[in-house]
Amino acid sequence: MALRHSVGDIVTTVLSMARTRLELFTLEATQEKSRLLRVLCMAFGALLFATLALLVFSVAVTLYFWPTEERYLAMGVLALIYAVIGAGLFIAVWRGVVDSPPPFSATLDELKRDIALANRLREPDNVDDTEGIHG
Repeated sequence: MALRHSVGDIVTTVLSMARTRLELFTLEATQEKSRLLRVLCMAFGALLFATLALLVFSVAVTLYFWPTEERYLAMGVLALIYAVIGAGLFIAVWRGVVDSPPPFSATLDELKRDIALANRLREPDNVDDTEGIHG
């Protein structure tokens, strides 16, 4: 009966650990979804207003230089500036995506600790108890 009780305790402990890890994963998934939605909404708004500002600025510069011979130079400089800014922003976004920590890192850390604990429990003790029984 003691063996059956011990196995039951082990199963209960393992299931409890699994439930805790799943709850942590669910919490992290919810947080990640909220964060991603917030970032996407802000990025969309920023992109919309930046585009409007660039459009108005471009029209203003083009109208200012239109009566002169430098109108094509002004438009070319604007296009070059926009290209450099766009490339810089693309690089910044790329680095942000590549260098960000992986999602669900807390869950993965907990699972790694659980595996390490299970491996330590499986290791045999350094003390040899069989000598006391046979000796």
